[in-house]
Amino acid sequence: MDEKAPYVYNTPAVNSPIMAASRASVRAVVALFILFTVTFYSWRSWTLSSPLSLQLQPSPPTPASSPVDQKALVPLEAHIISKCPDTRDALRELILPAMMRVHDKVDFRLSYIGTPTANDGVQCKHGPSECMGNIIELCASELYPDPKISLGFVMCLTKDYKHIPDRSLIEDCALEHAIDFQQLNECATRDDGAHGMQLLRSSIERTAEVILGTCSLFAPNFFLSLYLSFLVILIILYSGILT
Repeated sequence: MDEKAPYVYNTPAVNSPIMAASRASVRAVVALFILFTVTFYSWRSWTLSSPLSLQLQPSPPTPASSPVDQKALVPLEAHIISKCPDTRDALRELILPAMMRVHDKVDFRLSYIGTPTANDGVQCKHGPSECMGNIIELCASELYPDPKISLGFVMCLTKDYKHIPDRSLIEDCALEHAIDFQQLNECATRDDGAHGMQLLRSSIERTAEVILGTCSLFAPNFFLSLYLSFLVILIILYSGILT
């Protein structure tokens, strides 16, 4: 997805109270629309998809379980593509701020958007280089399940998404987030690349089961989705996204 050229307009010399009120009204309308949309689809998913509700039940305790293991975490997924400005904006403006608030309450997963092909391969929206970037990010999540590490690594790559999957970018981001580059490379190339390709294909098939589009946030729980929608509204109202 190519960068969109910024819309240039002439800003009035004086920011009148009427114009300020108009911008505030626009932000409020957009926020209410997001709240309605997220709440409606979350309610529909929560009421009509009974198998998903089973995922929210705590697992029976076992002798080897620790108190942390017994705590039920709510599944939360972000569906992205690696070489996309929308992914960069969604991570920076929505996903990371939300995770800062709910990271200890959710089981977070990054999934990827693409098209499975008939020969057990995949087709990515921005070509083979994006497929490779997706695989590298999936390997980071497999090797480092803690979102504080893997999500930080993904954000580092995404800030310079045009250069994914350049080796220098991956090495720099791996070093910054204490990720072993050799392990990443071994994961992506294991079995002549079959392991990484299977990770990506499984992730794409998972995305196709639950949602369509790009850079989407999905929580199969009505109350968590409602909470996240309020977070999104606050981010929009106070971060100046629409100003």
